[in-house]
Amino acid sequence: MLTPERHQLIIALVKEKDFVRIHELVEATGASESTIRRDLSELEEQRLLKRVHGGASVLQSKIEEPTILEKSVKREREKTAIAKYAASLVNDRDSIFIDAGTTTYQMLPYLPENIMVVTNGVDIALHLIKRHIRTILLGGELKAATLSLVGRDAIKSLSQYRFDKCFLGMNAIDQNHGLTTPDPDEAYVKQLALQFSDERFVLCDSDKFSRVTFAKVSDLHGITLITDNGISPEEQQVYSRITTLKVVKA
Repeated sequence: MLTPERHQLIIALVKEKDFVRIHELVEATGASESTIRRDLSELEEQRLLKRVHGGASVLQSKIEEPTILEKSVKREREKTAIAKYAASLVNDRDSIFIDAGTTTYQMLPYLPENIMVVTNGVDIALHLIKRHIRTILLGGELKAATLSLVGRDAIKSLSQYRFDKCFLGMNAIDQNHGLTTPDPDEAYVKQLALQFSDERFVLCDSDKFSRVTFAKVSDLHGITLITDNGISPEEQQVYSRITTLKVVKA
């Protein structure tokens, strides 16, 4: 395969999957790992993709956020495995915060009924009510793209509660920059949820690692990251040294 053809294939794969690992590119192109690494460096210089630990991702604005519909059709098997494990951590009589998001939404069928849930996710609250689970929906401004409630009223109501556990979704996780999300308003809600919880869990499929978006939520220390087995062994070593990492089989 000639270099221009290989570059076009790499770009197409990155656009299709959002994130592609080096070993996947080696298999797809038949090129050596060293050749793929050179290709990624050249394509990054041309601003056609972004090199990240273990592969390459689509080049996105740090403030760009996919809609809930766009997120819901991606990596469904991985999200379900992550969410099912997260739900197994919830005990009867727990008070928990569940963040708005497509991965946290997948927890809902697996939760015990004798719990109290506070959430900023409108779709999450509606599902919980159908299961007869005691639910408090925060006030605030509704974000149409993510069906989450944010802003002054959300912060005011969230500040009244304390939780045994919180379960957050996250757009990006990086060993140096910690947890980040595109929207500063959502970042502040997540910060407060972490602050008011005894145990703190972040649910994130393996594509979210080694990425950075606009608004800082938190450092990684003191947080349990729950992800799928698509995370590379190198990344597992890196993040396990920083915080608690739980990898579930998808």
